[in-house]
Amino acid sequence: LAKTAGYDVVEKVSVKSEKINPRSFLGKGKVEEFKNLVEQHQADWIVFNEDLTPSQNRNIENYLRCNVIDRCALIIEIFAKHARTHEAKTQVELASLNYMLPRLTGQWSHLSRQRGGIGLREVGEKQLEIDRRLIKKRIFKLKKELEGIDRERKTQRKNRSKLFKAALVGYTNAGKSTLMNQLTGSSLVVENKLFATLDSTVRTLKIAGKPKILITDTVGLIDKLPHSLVASFKSTLDEIRYANLIIKVVDIIHPCFDRHMNTTKKVLLELGISEIPSFWVFNKIDLIKSEEVLANLEHRHPENIFVSGKNGSGIDLFKEKIKSSLQSFKK
Repeated sequence: LAKTAGYDVVEKVSVKSEKINPRSFLGKGKVEEFKNLVEQHQADWIVFNEDLTPSQNRNIENYLRCNVIDRCALIIEIFAKHARTHEAKTQVELASLNYMLPRLTGQWSHLSRQRGGIGLREVGEKQLEIDRRLIKKRIFKLKKELEGIDRERKTQRKNRSKLFKAALVGYTNAGKSTLMNQLTGSSLVVENKLFATLDSTVRTLKIAGKPKILITDTVGLIDKLPHSLVASFKSTLDEIRYANLIIKVVDIIHPCFDRHMNTTKKVLLELGISEIPSFWVFNKIDLIKSEEVLANLEHRHPENIFVSGKNGSGIDLFKEKIKSSLQSFKK
């Protein structure tokens, strides 16, 4: 995530702790260790792979004299860099402002701490209230905009209600957009990075004859996806909720692919859509160099589809699997 956001990672530290320090998240010894690392590497930022409370974030920064960013802020930063459409930009801005609002305390604290001038404390407090009010006003406006977008999507879904809809779902960078291009003959932007796709895109499955089948490419999933992003991307995630078939895509060569599968299952459960018919697609088999390894995987997962979005291997079988799901579809 840090590399995707453009940070140059100089050190990684794993911390095992039975108890989270409510003041600084880490224990006193670990905070001291971090201080030494910051000085050693002359680091500008420390990235936490957990969410911090506003006070924890502030206390760590004050002690280490270094910028601190948590997992939620990092993911929002990546989303902001990759947002291309008006809808995606609106969703990301809403998530960002919701994240920022409780963290405004301290933005004007330098005025409160100064003793040389008269009334600086009041100026700081007044400015803080102005900031809060402006952000709340902007959040209200963005929510209204997204409600309008949601209504448009509902109209579009109503127009497509008699058509069979399949949604590509999976961990970020599993190759969903590449598969979408193979299945539909479209030319979606494909990049080897996390969260390259933030907008849901609907295309028609490229097969001869009828009935018409729609395929939807969706935003990638990830462990501990921030709640503010889930809420902001409601209209996008609803495309999964209203699908007749969910195609769960996995990057089979990733060393943690089994964990990615568990994350996908967990998110679908949280979205309340675990009952929709689904099947797994293991992507990127072109990168498996050993035929023996591939044969072993196919033996262990006989009910799953093995494909390569890059060279098209297994795509015909994939299409047949989608078509066979039509049998249980009622218009």
